[in-house]
Amino acid sequence: MDVIVCVKHVPETAEAEIKIDSSGKSIEKAGLVFDINEWDDYALEEAVRIKEKFGGTVTAITVGSEEAESTLRKCLARGADQAIRVDGKAFEGSDGYATAKILHRAIKDMHFDIILTGMQAGDDGYAVVGPVLAEMLGIPHATMIKKIELGEGVAKVNRELEGGLEEKVEVKLPALFTVQTGINEPRYVSIMGIRKAMKKEIKVLGLADIGLTENDVGEAGSWIKIEKLFIPPVEKQAEFIKGSPEEVAAKIAEIIKAKGLV
Repeated sequence: MDVIVCVKHVPETAEAEIKIDSSGKSIEKAGLVFDINEWDDYALEEAVRIKEKFGGTVTAITVGSEEAESTLRKCLARGADQAIRVDGKAFEGSDGYATAKILHRAIKDMHFDIILTGMQAGDDGYAVVGPVLAEMLGIPHATMIKKIELGEGVAKVNRELEGGLEEKVEVKLPALFTVQTGINEPRYVSIMGIRKAMKKEIKVLGLADIGLTENDVGEAGSWIKIEKLFIPPVEKQAEFIKGSPEEVAAKIAEIIKAKGLV
């Protein structure tokens, strides 16, 4: 069972102070910590578990600069057999559609039974790369996967729906699945795994290697272009009312009257 996992090297911004850079179209990355995209982390773990159970190989692939190789090294340390990085300055500004085009060209001649991606990326949240890639490859896909059961030429998967519901669908292989967090518990990277990963080669492909031009990628090849990024202004703040129950009740009554609610 050969599995390809598409991963992304993203900044961790949950607890960081975000600033918009001088272009107004991106954030200042200096000082930010980069790591594997959270959803892709679960996709990688699921791929390794499939290999451990059914045999085969796991190939991790990313689109990014040389800095993204640290994420690929993590994939190799966690159990991936091969790693591919598609590199190019021209890729900057690529939306989900253009990114899918890049991945399609890198993957289309490879053998695979399953392609796994994260449900979305933590930096842009497009959540379209997986489905668009599947359409370009001409294979079925299912999104927001919480469970995968593999059979002879098919996969039964549980999809997360709204309101805590799930649906179970059967999909013919080869297929692509976008993985939701919680499908498994990603393992820790062992020291031995890190040492082995440092010795493995990461294959690097350029724009010419995948048969695309600069007009096919970046902003020129994208459906969506970012015009401006901004941090939403804080318009309202919570007011904490202190005092005795009687004082608090009186203050609340004043606020309700002032707002014209009574």
